[in-house]
Amino acid sequence: MSALGVLPKVDAAVHGDTGWERPETYRLAEKWTSWLEEHGIRVITVQAPLEQRDVLGDNPASKIFSPPFFVKGPHGWGQLSRHCTNNWKRYPVNRWLSAELQRRGLKKTEGVVDLWLGITLDEITRMRVSTTKYINHVFPFIQSLSPSWGRQDVKNWLAENNLDIPVKSSCVFCPYRDRATWRDIKLNYPDCWNRALELDEQTRHMKDDYLCYIYKDGKPLSECDFRSAEDVGQLSLWEEQECSGTCFL
Repeated sequence: MSALGVLPKVDAAVHGDTGWERPETYRLAEKWTSWLEEHGIRVITVQAPLEQRDVLGDNPASKIFSPPFFVKGPHGWGQLSRHCTNNWKRYPVNRWLSAELQRRGLKKTEGVVDLWLGITLDEITRMRVSTTKYINHVFPFIQSLSPSWGRQDVKNWLAENNLDIPVKSSCVFCPYRDRATWRDIKLNYPDCWNRALELDEQTRHMKDDYLCYIYKDGKPLSECDFRSAEDVGQLSLWEEQECSGTCFL
């Protein structure tokens, strides 16, 4: 919308790449990056150091920054602390912003950076005030458009302008996926599903004295039942809620 003048022109679109996005997300980025740049939007991709993103590696750093997998251990059932969002997305983006301010000769004064986040009206509970003083979070779909836009409004606008409607961005192994999302991936995105099965098996013994699982049922992903209530002949009033928090996903 910024590229087509519906919203003000941004200085740059900064993508915090975890290295574990779904293949569909990377294909979309490859397809549309040049289009954005042709329309005056600079596209920047930032990443955390590889040793922090290699969740299956032997490097101690990868264990510290691992996602919040579900675990069974000597003291029962639980979930690992969540570090991936900050270390794989927020901090790399903030490091780039800091370097860009320095390049421009600007000081880190309060609110000198407006960071746009694509949160829509139907996920308003994910809005958060920035904890970094020189960064001001802006939610253009909610604050700049009247009336505020929901996710379907965004999809409608993309379709009307002959632009691709992307799948939701998330890591292949994200533990915060709900049952409906896993069901959709299993049925419609076989490459992503097979990669998730592989990763689930590889994470099983990544923590000493614990068994790790991607999904909260506490069993291998291949054995989880992701059928909806309707699939098994029951009525369902609602699906599980997705995660809250500023995870940029």
